[in-house]
Amino acid sequence: MKHLRREYGQTTLSEEHLLRDPFEQFGAWFRDCMESGVPEPNAMVLSTVSATGQPSSRMVLLKEFTSDGFVFFTNYLSQKSQDIDTNPAVSLLFFWGQRERQVRLEGTAYKIAGEASDEYFYSRPPMSQAGAIASPQSQEIPDRDLLEKRFLALQSSGEPLMRPVHWGGYVVRPNYFEFWQGRENRLHDRFAYRLENEGWRIARLAP
Repeated sequence: MKHLRREYGQTTLSEEHLLRDPFEQFGAWFRDCMESGVPEPNAMVLSTVSATGQPSSRMVLLKEFTSDGFVFFTNYLSQKSQDIDTNPAVSLLFFWGQRERQVRLEGTAYKIAGEASDEYFYSRPPMSQAGAIASPQSQEIPDRDLLEKRFLALQSSGEPLMRPVHWGGYVVRPNYFEFWQGRENRLHDRFAYRLENEGWRIARLAP
């Protein structure tokens, strides 16, 4: 794989063009991805750390972001949720290769209100609702048939599907953002936003 190499250089990133608010800067880049046709721009890597100090990462989908934080949904019995229960410090990573951009965030994850989880759960297609109910996420299962039988039973029951109490959302409230723009000769542009008492402090980082 040593021969695999890509050159960057679509555009530049300078401090005078950065927005002072990292949430607004993220929003500007996210809209650019949407307008540029980047597939699944809301896909992000969520990294957690277990009670024993073991890190793990997985892809999840961002479903909302505001000045309050970044929201995703999951099974509260999953490995990621068990990690968050014992250590709510998490990291999020977005990589938009088509735009030669990356955004990394660090912060604390909190469960959102049940009403907000209800609102999103019932907005999902019925088959997605059934899938969330049928899957005992992260638990060992004997075979795929178990999942499919549970799924079919839910579909054929004729009963309205209810959000499980163990399924819902988290909001990640960042205290650190890092914006990365690919540049020529691996001299990439990197800027960090750190939350301090007086607000967000911006600093350029060496690549």
